[in-house]
Amino acid sequence: MFSHIMIGSNDIDRSKKFYDALFAAMGAQPGTVDARGRVAYSHNGGRFMISKPIDGKPASHANGGTIGFVMKDAAQAEAWHNAGVANGGTSIEDPPGKRPNGAYLAYLRDPDGHKIVGVAR
Repeated sequence: MFSHIMIGSNDIDRSKKFYDALFAAMGAQPGTVDARGRVAYSHNGGRFMISKPIDGKPASHANGGTIGFVMKDAAQAEAWHNAGVANGGTSIEDPPGKRPNGAYLAYLRDPDGHKIVGVAR
C-alpha cells in the first residue's frame, strides 16, 4: 500500500546518526544522502526518508501519529530500542515488552519528537 514514509527533521545530521543506529539494529545499511540533503533508508522492501521541510518552516511531529517498524523478534526490538535511546531517542509509554495482544512493542520518540515503535509479532 505505501511506497515510502518521509518525516521532517530540524537537524539532518542528528537524525541520520539516530536512524543509522536503529536501522543497523534491524540489519539494514546506513542511510544515503541525496543531492537535496534528504536521507533515505531501504530495507525489506520499504523506504523511509528524512528531510528538512520544503516549506522552510520548522519540522514538527505528528500528534497522534506513530510509525511502526517490523522486527523479526523481541530480541531485535529490544536491541532497536536500546540503539535509539543510546543515540538521542527517548523511551516512551510502557517499557518495551509483550502486550496483551501478544505483540512485543518498543516505543521511542526520535530526536525531533516523532513517535516510532519496533513491533515483533
